[in-house]
Amino acid sequence: MELIQRVGSLVKLGEFLREYSDGEIKSIWSKELDDIIINDRIYNPWFTEHNIKDAVKAIGESLTSENINLWINKYPELNNQKKIKTIGVVTAGNIPLVGFNDFITVLISGNKFLGKLSTKDNRLLKFIVDYLIDLDKEFESLIEFTEDKLEDFDAVIATGSNNTARYFEYYFGKYPHIIRKNRNSVAVLTGDETKEEIELLAKDVFSYFGLGCRSVSKLFVPDDYCFDNFFDNIIHYGDAYQHNKYANNYDYNKSVYLMNQIQHLDNGFVILKEDEGLSSPIGVLYYQYYNKIDDVKQFLEMNKTLVQCVVSNQDVVKDKIPFGKAQQPELWDYADNIDTMSFLLNL
Repeated sequence: MELIQRVGSLVKLGEFLREYSDGEIKSIWSKELDDIIINDRIYNPWFTEHNIKDAVKAIGESLTSENINLWINKYPELNNQKKIKTIGVVTAGNIPLVGFNDFITVLISGNKFLGKLSTKDNRLLKFIVDYLIDLDKEFESLIEFTEDKLEDFDAVIATGSNNTARYFEYYFGKYPHIIRKNRNSVAVLTGDETKEEIELLAKDVFSYFGLGCRSVSKLFVPDDYCFDNFFDNIIHYGDAYQHNKYANNYDYNKSVYLMNQIQHLDNGFVILKEDEGLSSPIGVLYYQYYNKIDDVKQFLEMNKTLVQCVVSNQDVVKDKIPFGKAQQPELWDYADNIDTMSFLLNL
Protein backbone atom coordinates (compact mmCIF):
# COMPACT_ATOMS: atom_id res chain seq x y z
CA MET A 1 0.00 0.00 0.00
CA GLU A 2 1.52 3.30 -1.10
CA LEU A 3 2.08 6.20 1.28
CA ILE A 4 -0.19 8.46 -0.79
CA GLN A 5 -3.03 5.95 -0.34
CA ARG A 6 -2.59 5.82 3.43
CA VAL A 7 -2.46 9.61 3.69
CA GLY A 8 -5.50 10.02 1.46
CA SER A 9 -7.56 7.66 3.61
CA LEU A 10 -6.60 9.48 6.81
CA VAL A 11 -7.56 12.80 5.24
CA LYS A 12 -10.99 11.36 4.38
CA LEU A 13 -11.30 9.98 7.92
CA GLY A 14 -10.55 13.45 9.27
CA GLU A 15 -13.20 14.98 7.02
CA PHE A 16 -15.78 12.49 8.26
CA LEU A 17 -14.95 13.06 11.93
CA ARG A 18 -15.07 16.86 11.53
CA GLU A 19 -18.39 16.71 9.69
CA TYR A 20 -19.74 14.35 12.33
CA SER A 21 -18.61 16.68 15.13
CA ASP A 22 -20.28 19.62 13.39
CA GLY A 23 -23.51 17.65 12.95
CA GLU A 24 -23.27 18.02 9.19
CA ILE A 25 -23.48 14.38 8.18
CA LYS A 26 -26.17 11.72 8.45
CA SER A 27 -25.19 8.31 7.19
CA ILE A 28 -24.94 4.67 8.21
CA TRP A 29 -21.47 5.46 9.57
CA SER A 30 -22.60 8.44 11.64
CA LYS A 31 -25.48 6.41 13.06
CA GLU A 32 -23.10 3.63 14.06
CA LEU A 33 -20.80 6.13 15.72
CA ASP A 34 -23.79 7.65 17.51
CA ASP A 35 -24.67 4.22 18.92
CA ILE A 36 -21.11 3.63 20.16
CA ILE A 37 -20.90 7.06 21.80
CA ILE A 38 -24.26 6.66 23.52
CA ASN A 39 -23.58 3.15 24.81
CA ASP A 40 -19.84 3.13 25.52
CA ARG A 41 -20.36 4.23 29.12
CA ILE A 42 -21.87 0.79 29.73
CA TYR A 43 -18.36 -0.61 29.29
CA ASN A 44 -16.50 2.33 30.80
CA PRO A 45 -18.50 4.70 33.05
CA TRP A 46 -15.86 7.41 32.63
CA PHE A 47 -16.62 7.60 28.90
CA THR A 48 -19.42 10.15 28.86
CA GLU A 49 -20.92 11.26 25.56
CA HIS A 50 -19.30 14.66 26.01
CA ASN A 51 -15.83 13.22 26.59
CA ILE A 52 -16.02 10.85 23.62
CA LYS A 53 -17.24 13.61 21.33
CA ASP A 54 -14.36 15.82 22.51
CA ALA A 55 -11.87 13.07 21.63
CA VAL A 56 -13.47 12.46 18.22
CA LYS A 57 -13.48 16.20 17.47
CA ALA A 58 -9.82 16.64 18.47
CA ILE A 59 -8.75 13.75 16.21
CA GLY A 60 -10.84 15.06 13.33
CA GLU A 61 -9.25 18.50 13.64
CA SER A 62 -5.77 16.98 13.63
CA LEU A 63 -6.34 14.90 10.50
CA THR A 64 -6.26 17.67 7.90
CA SER A 65 -4.24 17.34 4.72
CA GLU A 66 -2.03 20.22 5.87
CA ASN A 67 -1.33 18.68 9.29
CA ILE A 68 -0.65 15.21 7.94
CA ASN A 69 1.78 16.53 5.34
CA LEU A 70 3.54 18.72 7.91
CA TRP A 71 3.94 15.56 9.98
CA ILE A 72 5.18 13.17 7.31
CA ASN A 73 7.48 15.73 5.67
CA LYS A 74 9.64 15.49 8.76
CA TYR A 75 10.48 11.94 7.68
CA PRO A 76 11.70 11.80 4.04
CA GLU A 77 12.61 8.14 4.55
CA LEU A 78 8.89 7.32 4.53
CA ASN A 79 9.09 7.31 0.74
CA ASN A 80 11.59 4.46 0.72
CA GLN A 81 10.25 0.98 0.13
CA LYS A 82 10.95 -1.47 2.92
CA LYS A 83 9.77 -4.73 4.33
CA ILE A 84 6.55 -4.50 6.31
CA LYS A 85 7.02 -5.32 9.98
CA THR A 86 4.39 -6.24 12.53
CA ILE A 87 4.14 -3.80 15.44
CA GLY A 88 2.39 -5.03 18.55
CA VAL A 89 0.55 -2.20 20.29
CA VAL A 90 -0.91 -2.50 23.79
CA THR A 91 -3.23 0.41 24.53
CA ALA A 92 -4.46 1.92 27.77
CA GLY A 93 -8.14 2.60 28.45
CA ASN A 94 -8.06 5.77 30.51
CA ILE A 95 -9.49 8.17 27.91
CA PRO A 96 -11.33 7.63 24.62
CA LEU A 97 -9.13 6.65 21.65
CA VAL A 98 -5.99 7.10 23.71
CA GLY A 99 -4.05 4.76 21.40
CA PHE A 100 -5.02 6.51 18.18
CA ASN A 101 -1.68 8.23 17.59
CA ASP A 102 0.19 4.93 17.89
CA PHE A 103 -2.32 3.37 15.50
CA ILE A 104 -1.91 5.89 12.70
CA THR A 105 1.86 6.18 13.21
CA VAL A 106 2.22 2.45 12.65
CA LEU A 107 0.08 2.64 9.51
CA ILE A 108 1.78 5.74 8.06
CA SER A 109 5.20 4.17 8.69
CA GLY A 110 4.19 1.37 6.32
CA ASN A 111 3.95 -1.34 8.94
CA LYS A 112 1.23 -3.68 10.17
CA PHE A 113 -0.71 -2.81 13.33
CA LEU A 114 -1.31 -5.70 15.73
CA GLY A 115 -3.41 -4.26 18.52
CA LYS A 116 -4.28 -5.55 21.95
CA LEU A 117 -6.83 -3.02 23.10
CA SER A 118 -8.04 -2.33 26.60
CA THR A 119 -11.55 -3.67 27.12
CA LYS A 120 -12.34 -0.21 28.51
CA ASP A 121 -11.68 1.40 25.13
CA ASN A 122 -11.90 -0.95 22.15
CA ARG A 123 -15.09 -0.10 20.30
CA LEU A 124 -14.14 3.34 18.96
CA LEU A 125 -10.87 2.29 17.34
CA LYS A 126 -12.49 -0.79 15.79
CA PHE A 127 -15.13 1.51 14.30
CA ILE A 128 -12.39 3.68 12.78
CA VAL A 129 -10.71 0.59 11.36
CA ASP A 130 -13.97 -0.52 9.74
CA TYR A 131 -14.33 2.95 8.23
CA LEU A 132 -10.76 2.88 6.83
CA ILE A 133 -11.24 -0.57 5.34
CA ASP A 134 -14.43 0.64 3.68
CA LEU A 135 -12.36 3.42 2.12
CA ASP A 136 -9.55 1.08 1.02
CA LYS A 137 -9.63 -2.71 1.30
CA GLU A 138 -5.83 -2.87 1.44
CA PHE A 139 -6.02 -1.84 5.09
CA GLU A 140 -7.40 -5.32 5.89
CA SER A 141 -3.95 -6.86 5.58
CA LEU A 142 -2.34 -4.11 7.67
CA ILE A 143 -4.59 -4.14 10.75
CA GLU A 144 -5.28 -6.96 13.18
CA PHE A 145 -6.61 -7.16 16.73
CA THR A 146 -6.09 -9.86 19.32
CA GLU A 147 -7.63 -10.55 22.70
CA ASP A 148 -4.93 -13.05 23.56
CA LYS A 149 -1.31 -12.32 24.39
CA LEU A 150 0.71 -10.65 21.66
CA GLU A 151 2.65 -13.05 19.46
CA ASP A 152 4.54 -12.94 16.16
CA PHE A 153 5.55 -9.29 16.21
CA ASP A 154 8.78 -7.48 15.37
CA ALA A 155 8.52 -4.60 17.83
CA VAL A 156 6.10 -3.42 20.49
CA ILE A 157 4.61 -0.21 21.84
CA ALA A 158 2.94 -0.69 25.22
CA THR A 159 1.24 1.87 27.44
CA GLY A 160 0.08 1.30 30.99
CA SER A 161 0.58 2.11 34.63
CA ASN A 162 3.88 1.92 36.50
CA ASN A 163 2.83 -1.53 37.71
CA THR A 164 1.94 -2.93 34.29
CA ALA A 165 5.12 -1.40 32.84
CA ARG A 166 7.15 -3.82 34.96
CA TYR A 167 5.29 -6.69 33.35
CA PHE A 168 5.81 -5.14 29.91
CA GLU A 169 9.54 -4.81 30.56
CA TYR A 170 9.75 -8.46 31.53
CA TYR A 171 7.70 -9.78 28.64
CA PHE A 172 8.77 -7.42 25.83
CA GLY A 173 12.27 -6.44 26.96
CA LYS A 174 14.04 -8.62 24.39
CA TYR A 175 12.23 -6.94 21.47
CA PRO A 176 12.64 -3.38 20.17
CA HIS A 177 10.12 -1.51 22.25
CA ILE A 178 8.61 1.68 23.61
CA ILE A 179 7.12 1.16 27.06
CA ARG A 180 5.24 4.03 28.64
CA LYS A 181 4.48 4.52 32.33
CA ASN A 182 2.42 7.01 34.33
CA ARG A 183 2.93 10.66 33.51
CA ASN A 184 1.17 13.84 34.53
CA SER A 185 0.94 17.38 33.25
CA VAL A 186 1.35 20.68 35.06
CA ALA A 187 0.49 24.36 34.67
CA VAL A 188 2.73 27.28 35.55
CA LEU A 189 0.82 30.40 36.62
CA THR A 190 1.95 33.92 37.45
CA GLY A 191 -1.25 35.40 38.86
CA ASP A 192 -1.66 37.70 35.84
CA GLU A 193 -3.70 35.25 33.81
CA THR A 194 -6.85 36.59 32.22
CA LYS A 195 -10.34 35.27 32.85
CA GLU A 196 -10.25 33.59 29.44
CA GLU A 197 -6.91 31.89 30.15
CA ILE A 198 -8.16 30.41 33.42
CA GLU A 199 -11.31 29.19 31.68
CA LEU A 200 -9.11 27.43 29.12
CA LEU A 201 -6.91 26.03 31.87
CA ALA A 202 -10.04 24.50 33.41
CA LYS A 203 -10.42 22.48 30.20
CA ASP A 204 -6.87 21.16 30.66
CA VAL A 205 -7.71 20.15 34.24
CA PHE A 206 -11.20 18.71 33.93
CA SER A 207 -11.37 17.16 30.45
CA TYR A 208 -11.78 13.39 30.77
CA PHE A 209 -12.12 13.95 34.54
CA GLY A 210 -8.35 14.44 34.76
CA LEU A 211 -7.62 10.82 33.84
CA GLY A 212 -5.24 11.48 30.94
CA CYS A 213 -1.48 11.87 31.04
CA ARG A 214 -2.03 15.27 29.40
CA SER A 215 -4.49 16.31 32.11
CA VAL A 216 -3.12 19.04 34.36
CA SER A 217 -2.85 17.58 37.85
CA LYS A 218 -0.68 20.27 39.47
CA LEU A 219 -0.37 24.06 39.50
CA PHE A 220 2.80 26.04 40.15
CA VAL A 221 1.83 29.42 41.60
CA PRO A 222 3.84 32.38 42.96
CA ASP A 223 4.17 32.84 46.72
CA ASP A 224 1.54 35.58 46.85
CA TYR A 225 -0.97 33.85 44.58
CA CYS A 226 -4.65 34.37 45.34
CA PHE A 227 -6.89 31.51 44.21
CA ASP A 228 -10.06 33.64 43.96
CA ASN A 229 -9.58 34.28 40.24
CA PHE A 230 -8.92 30.60 39.64
CA PHE A 231 -12.03 29.41 41.48
CA ASP A 232 -14.24 32.11 39.91
CA ASN A 233 -13.32 31.06 36.38
CA ILE A 234 -13.49 27.27 36.61
CA ILE A 235 -17.09 27.22 37.83
CA HIS A 236 -18.35 26.13 34.40
CA TYR A 237 -16.93 22.68 35.14
CA GLY A 238 -18.98 22.28 38.30
CA ASP A 239 -21.19 19.68 36.63
CA ALA A 240 -18.28 17.23 36.97
CA TYR A 241 -19.72 16.53 40.41
CA GLN A 242 -22.89 15.21 38.75
CA HIS A 243 -20.88 12.25 37.51
CA ASN A 244 -21.23 9.47 40.07
CA LYS A 245 -17.69 8.08 39.93
CA TYR A 246 -16.08 11.53 40.00
CA ALA A 247 -18.29 12.59 42.92
CA ASN A 248 -17.39 9.43 44.85
CA ASN A 249 -13.68 10.14 44.45
CA TYR A 250 -14.10 13.80 45.36
CA ASP A 251 -16.17 12.96 48.46
CA TYR A 252 -13.73 10.27 49.58
CA ASN A 253 -10.68 12.54 49.30
CA LYS A 254 -12.51 15.38 51.02
CA SER A 255 -13.41 13.08 53.92
CA VAL A 256 -9.81 11.91 54.26
CA TYR A 257 -8.51 15.47 54.36
CA LEU A 258 -11.14 16.59 56.87
CA MET A 259 -10.70 13.58 59.16
CA ASN A 260 -6.93 13.98 59.17
CA GLN A 261 -7.13 17.77 59.45
CA ILE A 262 -5.11 18.21 56.26
CA GLN A 263 -5.22 21.79 55.05
CA HIS A 264 -6.89 22.25 51.67
CA LEU A 265 -9.06 24.55 49.59
CA ASP A 266 -12.47 23.41 48.35
CA ASN A 267 -15.10 24.91 46.03
CA GLY A 268 -17.61 22.06 46.12
CA PHE A 269 -16.36 20.05 43.16
CA VAL A 270 -12.56 20.14 43.27
CA ILE A 271 -10.07 20.19 46.13
CA LEU A 272 -6.80 22.12 45.97
CA LYS A 273 -4.04 20.73 48.16
CA GLU A 274 -0.51 22.03 48.58
CA ASP A 275 1.73 19.11 47.69
CA GLU A 276 5.12 18.52 46.07
CA GLY A 277 3.79 15.45 44.24
CA LEU A 278 2.69 15.38 40.61
CA SER A 279 -0.04 12.76 40.48
CA SER A 280 -3.07 14.07 42.31
CA PRO A 281 -6.10 11.86 43.08
CA ILE A 282 -9.33 12.27 41.09
CA GLY A 283 -11.19 15.33 42.36
CA VAL A 284 -7.98 16.86 43.72
CA LEU A 285 -5.57 19.34 42.15
CA TYR A 286 -2.15 19.79 43.70
CA TYR A 287 -0.44 23.17 43.88
CA GLN A 288 3.04 24.30 44.84
CA TYR A 289 4.29 27.80 45.55
CA TYR A 290 7.43 29.18 43.95
CA ASN A 291 9.55 32.24 44.65
CA LYS A 292 11.40 32.41 41.32
CA ILE A 293 10.44 30.94 37.96
CA ASP A 294 13.89 29.34 37.86
CA ASP A 295 12.80 27.16 40.78
CA VAL A 296 9.98 25.79 38.64
CA LYS A 297 12.30 25.24 35.69
CA GLN A 298 14.67 23.30 37.93
CA PHE A 299 11.83 21.16 39.29
CA LEU A 300 10.59 20.38 35.79
CA GLU A 301 14.06 19.46 34.61
CA MET A 302 14.58 17.12 37.56
CA ASN A 303 11.19 15.49 36.93
CA LYS A 304 11.13 15.53 33.13
CA THR A 305 10.59 11.77 32.93
CA LEU A 306 7.38 12.18 34.95
CA VAL A 307 5.90 15.22 33.18
CA GLN A 308 3.97 14.86 29.93
CA CYS A 309 3.37 18.51 29.09
CA VAL A 310 3.56 21.97 30.65
CA VAL A 311 0.76 24.52 30.19
CA SER A 312 1.70 28.17 30.55
CA ASN A 313 1.74 31.58 28.87
CA GLN A 314 5.34 32.21 29.96
CA ASP A 315 7.93 32.04 27.17
CA VAL A 316 10.67 31.25 29.68
CA VAL A 317 9.02 27.89 30.35
CA LYS A 318 10.61 25.29 28.08
CA ASP A 319 8.32 23.53 25.58
CA LYS A 320 5.19 25.09 27.07
CA ILE A 321 1.83 24.81 25.35
CA PRO A 322 -1.01 27.37 25.48
CA PHE A 323 -3.86 27.15 27.95
CA GLY A 324 -6.66 24.94 26.66
CA LYS A 325 -4.45 22.91 24.31
CA ALA A 326 -3.29 20.10 26.61
CA GLN A 327 -5.87 17.66 25.23
CA GLN A 328 -5.34 18.67 21.59
CA PRO A 329 -1.90 17.33 20.71
CA GLU A 330 -0.57 17.61 17.18
CA LEU A 331 0.23 14.44 15.25
CA TRP A 332 3.91 14.95 16.06
CA ASP A 333 3.35 15.49 19.79
CA TYR A 334 4.39 11.99 20.80
CA ALA A 335 3.72 10.59 24.26
CA ASP A 336 6.68 10.74 26.65
CA ASN A 337 8.49 12.87 24.03
CA ILE A 338 9.67 9.69 22.30
CA ASP A 339 9.55 10.03 18.52
CA THR A 340 7.42 7.00 17.68
CA MET A 341 7.80 7.45 13.93
CA SER A 342 11.60 7.54 14.11
CA PHE A 343 11.52 4.43 16.30
CA LEU A 344 9.48 2.58 13.68
CA LEU A 345 11.51 3.81 10.72
CA ASN A 346 14.75 2.68 12.31
CA LEU A 347 13.71 -0.90 13.08
